[in-house]
Amino acid sequence: MVFESLSEKLQNTLNKLTGKGKVNEKDLDAAMREVKLALLEADVNFKVVKEFIKNVKEKALGSKVLESLTPGQQVIKIVNEELKDLMGTKEVKIDYSKKPTVILMCGLQGAGKTTTCGKLSRLLKKEGKRPLLVACDIYRPAAIKQLKVVADQVDTPLFSMGDKISPIDISKAGLEHAKKNGNDVVIIDTAGRLHIDENLMEELKEIAENLNPSEILLVLDAMTGQDAVNVADAFNKLLSLTGVILTKLDGDARGGAALSLRAVTDVPIKFIASGEKMDDLEIFHPDRMASRILGMGDMLSLIEKAEEMVDQKKAKELEEKLRSQTFTFDDFLDQMQQIKKMGPLEDILGMLPGMNSKALKNVKLPEGEMARVEAIIRSMTKEERTKPDIIDSSRRKRIADGSGTSPSDVNKLLKQFKDLRKMMKQLGNMQKNMKRGKFRMPFSF
Repeated sequence: MVFESLSEKLQNTLNKLTGKGKVNEKDLDAAMREVKLALLEADVNFKVVKEFIKNVKEKALGSKVLESLTPGQQVIKIVNEELKDLMGTKEVKIDYSKKPTVILMCGLQGAGKTTTCGKLSRLLKKEGKRPLLVACDIYRPAAIKQLKVVADQVDTPLFSMGDKISPIDISKAGLEHAKKNGNDVVIIDTAGRLHIDENLMEELKEIAENLNPSEILLVLDAMTGQDAVNVADAFNKLLSLTGVILTKLDGDARGGAALSLRAVTDVPIKFIASGEKMDDLEIFHPDRMASRILGMGDMLSLIEKAEEMVDQKKAKELEEKLRSQTFTFDDFLDQMQQIKKMGPLEDILGMLPGMNSKALKNVKLPEGEMARVEAIIRSMTKEERTKPDIIDSSRRKRIADGSGTSPSDVNKLLKQFKDLRKMMKQLGNMQKNMKRGKFRMPFSF
């Protein structure tokens, strides 16, 4: 999980403060020592950590927080605000003032730049844009072919002139092609290069000077920690970056790059990628990320993800079926598919307030459970999915054999489904009785 290690340590430390009725300066110093250690272990830049601790202590002592009725909670509020400031406070959007908008993508080899070009294209299409991908990586074998595969996956047109023409000429021709064909965003995929390779860096600079892009985005591997910050600093000095896209954030339990980048380079993180699928790219919200790190949840992102992935028409139909108790295993399967689209279960739960990182460590198990449930349902006949009451012992055995599970697994699912229907019937009766003014609890103690 993103920031797992740092999140757990910060939450444990700050929870000790909220557990105290009174907090004195000695308590604050002890907590800040633990916070400092947690940040350093997360590979956050030393100068950034030093400034962060200094600011938190000054605000906690200067505003008489320790004398308040809820000193622990007030300190957490200050830490939350400082984390937001560290990462940039608010999201920074793409500049669309120029038509077409040119986005120059750059980065080291292996950072996931070509795949990220496709992910960005998909995200912009959802915003109503008409992007064009331009293949300017003529050095890496099969780089153009890879971009073509990516472009097909996200249904985005690709402009390519092969690997015999200079990237500068390709980028210029790509821009002209976009103007003629009504593409309002041009995403230039350049070759991965080392920031110490002067010739390739000079070529990148020349492309930027010729195209005058609206955005120069650096794609960075979050797992490289402080190295990512050093790379960003070097690219920024040469190109004046407008933003960073952090990839492989799902594999980075520490988070040092995300917490250090803005403070060290003054370059904002614009997007984060936390998965391999083409829809695993999202706008970076510093305020939401700070809340998630401290276990306060991220309901806005969860709601946005649900609105994007959940079919509203199907949701309405499901509500009606639940009310009338006509909910079937086919409906159950459909809901599972929609939940899976939202991403790993532990990531979804991590957006809920109060879900600390320690509690989420072993949440991966239900993913396998979901796969087992899906296999069982798919092994049922259409009639069995609609009328589960007809499933007798012989049918249970057949379903178990077909799904690679045991009859007890099938029994367990049937019982859960029956309980769900029963609960929905009780809720439906409660609603009817409330309307009639005859409300009473559907169960007794």
